[in-house]
Amino acid sequence: MSARGDTPSERSSRRLDQWLWFARFVKSRSLAARLCGEGAVNVNGVPVVKPNHAIKAGDLVMVPQGPWQRTVQVLALGTRRGPAAEARTLFRETASVRRADLLPAWEPLLADDD
Repeated sequence: MSARGDTPSERSSRRLDQWLWFARFVKSRSLAARLCGEGAVNVNGVPVVKPNHAIKAGDLVMVPQGPWQRTVQVLALGTRRGPAAEARTLFRETASVRRADLLPAWEPLLADDD
């Protein structure tokens, strides 16, 4: 039993910034916290603005990663930042879209109709 009184198997949720780091979507936890703070990450279709947002297995997470906007389903919460093979067991990819492909959809909204 850990100092907090829960074992990893008993934990039903995890901080989003920690999970993003465990799943290797970001190189550091501070970068994960920054992405969350800027509202760049969505959980179940809702933008997240706090790094301590709790996620659980089954949640859909949409996160920018380089030129991609990745949507994944959380399969496990993880207990550490392990090797890449271990990180891949934490999620299942549901969709990936090039972020550049998303931009044209916004252009008509930003166009000036003079």
